[in-house]
Amino acid sequence: MKKILVTTGGGDCPGLNAVIRGISRAAKHYGDIEVWGSKEAFNGIMSTPPELVRLNKKATAGIHVRGGTIIGTTNKGNPLAYPKLQPDGSFVTIDRSKELLKKIKKGGFDAVINVGGDGSQKISQELYEKGLNIVGVPKTIDNDLSATDRTFGFATAVQIATDCFDKLVTTAESHHRVIIMEVMGRDAGWIGLHTAIAGGAEICLIPEIPYDIKKVVKKINKRYKKGRGFVNIVISEGAKAKDGEITGSAAADGDTHIKFGGVANVLRHQLEANGCKGQVRSTILGHIQRGGTPSAYDRILATSMGVKALELVREKKFGQMVSFKNDSITSVTLKEATEEYNVVKMDNYLLDVARKMGISFGD
Repeated sequence: MKKILVTTGGGDCPGLNAVIRGISRAAKHYGDIEVWGSKEAFNGIMSTPPELVRLNKKATAGIHVRGGTIIGTTNKGNPLAYPKLQPDGSFVTIDRSKELLKKIKKGGFDAVINVGGDGSQKISQELYEKGLNIVGVPKTIDNDLSATDRTFGFATAVQIATDCFDKLVTTAESHHRVIIMEVMGRDAGWIGLHTAIAGGAEICLIPEIPYDIKKVVKKINKRYKKGRGFVNIVISEGAKAKDGEITGSAAADGDTHIKFGGVANVLRHQLEANGCKGQVRSTILGHIQRGGTPSAYDRILATSMGVKALELVREKKFGQMVSFKNDSITSVTLKEATEEYNVVKMDNYLLDVARKMGISFGD
């Protein structure tokens, strides 16, 4: 191995820069690999001319404390289903994978390290099947990859959400209000569940457990005595009522993902329409959870994963994704990594902990 390409795709995440720095420093340690970054996932290498960044010691110095990614990221860079603008303003998707493979070869790259979540690693697997020497690194604040015990960025997102929740508790108590805080979690409620337990929420609504609005109102009204009381609710963006739909809208500009967000406001109207005693206010954290300085835990995990990814490349163990299992850094096949989505299962011990702490899931 002489030259490798690093990509960061999907949503941004605290710890991405620590991964990049880990890869770069490990390459310098071995002294036999040149590391480059592709701007905005695979878009950089597919651009004409290519938009690439040399990831040497100077470029990566001190970046482990920064949020985001110095090489940028995008949700619209899937080379297997690349958005193409049509004359009428609509978009179609085309397969540019052959073009990508040619450009990687022309650039003299021996391998690719693709840092991303479930969708990005499915792309990694398909490109591996097409002959690309590729290694994956799991990245998602949602912690929704089942082949690894933890993904970097999750701990930071939970800490940010908990800090915000703590602030909302004091204002809810002061005004005797019901305050709803919406956190990220399209299909998996890990951020919501952890935040609810850490913050001491009365109610936690997650995608895995459709809620009964009447039971939620009943829980709230029990908290109010003589017009006084307060309630704090954590809700994941992908949560929905038993007879309702997920709150989302179609994304624009060729992004095929559904744009989630706003379920806190939907819940507020539902509570008001069903006899909730307290005044209801809602707060949507949104991308606050993705930004800022990564926690010490996430810096360590991300750095370790970056170093491991470089080792897999040197050992020519392609088609693998770095994994954190049983307090050790290891690897699994990309196929295994993307076989099962990591949702909160009904036998998870944290659900039992939450229920015994008096947290209602509206079921």
